[in-house]
Amino acid sequence: MESNQLQTLYKTFDDNRRQNGVEYWYARDLYPLLGYTKWENFQTAIDRAKEACEKSKGSVVDHFPGVRKMVSIGSGAEKEIDDIKLTRYACYLITLNGDPRKTEIAFAQAYFATQTRKMELIEQRMTELERLTAREKLSVTEKDFAALVFGRGVDGRGLSEIRSFGDKALFGGKSTDDMKRKLGAGKNTPLADVLPKVTISAKEFAAAITSENTRKKNLQGKGPILNEHVTNNTNVRGVLVKSNIYPESLPPAEDIKKMQSRHKKEMRELKKRQNDEIKAVRMKLK
Repeated sequence: MESNQLQTLYKTFDDNRRQNGVEYWYARDLYPLLGYTKWENFQTAIDRAKEACEKSKGSVVDHFPGVRKMVSIGSGAEKEIDDIKLTRYACYLITLNGDPRKTEIAFAQAYFATQTRKMELIEQRMTELERLTAREKLSVTEKDFAALVFGRGVDGRGLSEIRSFGDKALFGGKSTDDMKRKLGAGKNTPLADVLPKVTISAKEFAAAITSENTRKKNLQGKGPILNEHVTNNTNVRGVLVKSNIYPESLPPAEDIKKMQSRHKKEMRELKKRQNDEIKAVRMKLK
């Protein structure tokens, strides 16, 4: 995402931030910023977020307090409508129900998860979310691919060979185990968990092409599907190399599972901080 686009989104979300001892956003101000066109659809996302809050033993009343407010309807007239004050933690829970491939959702996840509101940390968080999304997409594609080849006379061992030869084609002759050793991945750590986003996306693209061509060409058995997968990984590698990207030479990325664990810890810290702020406001009002 371009820096000026990030700055615009940052200012837009910050301009809608309010403060009364606890920072919050009005739900009716927030939903168009997240790409929702209808209030009713956003209410569904809020309901899911409330459920998530309850499951994490959070207080829905504290993080999603309902309010009534007056809004202008033109010609100086006003009417009263229902709205919801959303804490930063509540907003973050809502974004978890959104599609992170959407620019607004990806930015909002990073913005609400980052307590310090520093742009560089938000950008870093967005980069991590993009990599997590790519990894999840690869997992789905690989599961679909496995189901496809199992239905075409390939067993588990055959599937492993197909994937292994595909990796060799993508990584310039280096095997899956070669790459795991090079990147310092543990024995039980999937290679994709330590790959950078561009390589994860390359693997997913090659697998998706193989699935499509397996169906289109009605390929049967290990041999034809293996050859197809090698061809597609070789072609994808060619595209990368033309851009001077050599997958086998890229540095390792943070283990996906460690990243997910860190994000969960940050969410717990965000929840605790918000609860502490709410308690402090209550003490002042006593």
